[in-house]
Amino acid sequence: MDIFIIITTLFALSSFFGYINDRWIKLPGVVGVMLLAIIAALITVFAGKLVPPFSNLIIELSSSIDFSKTLLDVMLGFLLFASALKFDVNKLRENLRGVLIISTVGVLLCTLLFAGLLYYTLFLFSFSIPFIYCLVFGALVSPTDAVAVSALLKKTKMPSRLETIIYGESLFNDGIGIVLFITFVGMAATPDVQFSITDTMELFAIEIFGGLLLGLVVGWVAYKMMRRIHDFHTIVMISITLVMVISVLGSLIHVSMPLAVVAAGLFISSRSFSKNAESRVQEYLEKIWGLMDELLNTILFVLIGLQMILVSFTVNHLLLGLIAIVILLAARMLSILLPIILLRRSLHLQYSSIFILTWGGLRGGISVALALSLPESPYREIILSGSFIVVVFSVIVQGLTLNKVVNKLL
Repeated sequence: MDIFIIITTLFALSSFFGYINDRWIKLPGVVGVMLLAIIAALITVFAGKLVPPFSNLIIELSSSIDFSKTLLDVMLGFLLFASALKFDVNKLRENLRGVLIISTVGVLLCTLLFAGLLYYTLFLFSFSIPFIYCLVFGALVSPTDAVAVSALLKKTKMPSRLETIIYGESLFNDGIGIVLFITFVGMAATPDVQFSITDTMELFAIEIFGGLLLGLVVGWVAYKMMRRIHDFHTIVMISITLVMVISVLGSLIHVSMPLAVVAAGLFISSRSFSKNAESRVQEYLEKIWGLMDELLNTILFVLIGLQMILVSFTVNHLLLGLIAIVILLAARMLSILLPIILLRRSLHLQYSSIFILTWGGLRGGISVALALSLPESPYREIILSGSFIVVVFSVIVQGLTLNKVVNKLL
């Protein structure tokens, strides 16, 4: 399928699903369009012969798009930059300790707990997956997704402090999760190679600190350029170029692109563009990127729904997905509880916050994209389908009930 036809079809479907949702279904935007995309995928799979033209279109569109590459290499940078640009940096400073602990130690704990619980639970069901692949699965689903969190927190009544922690965590833990994923996939692909803690820590340091440094340097250069000019179109062009340059440089020097983009976005959002107090450049820039964020979010969640066509669901796959949902919630809760017990006074969090932080930790497109990028193995399909089930449950069930959980606990 021609690239322009792909883009046109994708925009047409996103517009159509958005219209149907806003006109009749009335669900939060991203939830509604993803649900409609899943329904379209189900129609294609189970009733394709009834509407051949529509089914052929959906199949061809889904097969023509490399979802993993499209999200991780193209869309993710723009989505994370937009989220970071509108984030309140002052609130982040106030809650920095909690955000950093949950987005680093919390993600690592959640991954390990999920892998261990899944391994032994599946053993009880006489269903075995090697522990290293349980770790790969854990690295896929443990990080919360900034895109999903940003899209669904807008209409919640969550206390400002908890919202800042969940939002800030989701911005920073994508980079941690991707590094964990790369590490465990490499270990699974080369089981004969001895695991080296030193090499792993070196990879973490380069990816994480290198990404942050890249983002701050490129963000500083872009900010200096934008502050010295008055043409708003050029300012917007520089901000777009910033994201593209970071994406290219991140892949070339092998540092974390997500962390670099977030660092650049936070740096720019914390600076003033003009000595003139009446200048509204920053406000307009945030509005432009807010609009881009909304459009890309809609397209992304339509893509997630359409990916269902490429995923095989057997009884074992469904069972694993359901088990993974329960275990992930338990691992998430424990990974938050342990830091709170140790650092409760400095984090200023109540134990009731654990349930809100657990239920508000939404998963999204990054989990599906990473799962789709898995190399061929006997466990690829079951991990892919399990990741998809976790993401759908997270966005639709957790996303739609988050307000009720918050109201009940506070």
